[in-house]
Amino acid sequence: MASLVSTKSSPRVSTGRRKRPLISNVLAKYIMAVTGIIFGLFVFVHMYGNLKVYTGPEHFNAYALFLRTLFEPLFPYEGFLWVFRIVLLACLIGHVGCAFLISSRAKKARGAHKRRGLRGFKSFTARTMLVTGIVLLLFIIFHILDLTAGVAVAPEGFQHGSEAGSFAYQNLIASFQRPLASLVYIVAMVILFLHLAHGLWAAVYDFGVTVSEKVRSWIILIAGVFALIVMLGNISIPIAVLTGIIS
Repeated sequence: MASLVSTKSSPRVSTGRRKRPLISNVLAKYIMAVTGIIFGLFVFVHMYGNLKVYTGPEHFNAYALFLRTLFEPLFPYEGFLWVFRIVLLACLIGHVGCAFLISSRAKKARGAHKRRGLRGFKSFTARTMLVTGIVLLLFIIFHILDLTAGVAVAPEGFQHGSEAGSFAYQNLIASFQRPLASLVYIVAMVILFLHLAHGLWAAVYDFGVTVSEKVRSWIILIAGVFALIVMLGNISIPIAVLTGIIS
């Protein structure tokens, strides 16, 4: 006898919770904020060190050698420098990875709708953060090949330093005497200004310092001035080399 009860199965109701992502947007923003501040401090100290080129080859080379022999004999030659590089590399991976993560999630959530509510310079820097970040990443690779590793795009006659001495001054002059290399450096510093100015403001904002419009205005001003100092300090060096002020 045929059954009077339908054998068609009813749809199952999922009772499981949606799996949370390993890195939430909040955590990703904190990682970007912390690593961004670290990079901001690094580029400022790096600029300060670069400006020692104006003191002449002896002092600049001595400064470069000092960085490579720092904390000897606790660390071997360039030991502390490599520890520092590894920390920066870890920060770079975290910063870039979280940037792409947040960007992809925002694009997926936003769909075809464009981001609104931002105007003027703030809007431009915010919308181009991913682009300027990629350009800076490419510049970092170029910079390392040019003045650190001394391979591929490095100037002819690049001299590697050793415990006996450094040739950082001579290598820097040789590099910036090439107009194209100086132009790449100058353009990169302008892009760094745009990225750093907005990035520092965003980092402070992500940490919750948004008590008033006045405070936000001061944060934007301080971040802009900080980024401007870094840009002008670094740009002055290739210009000084091309114009013969330092040689």
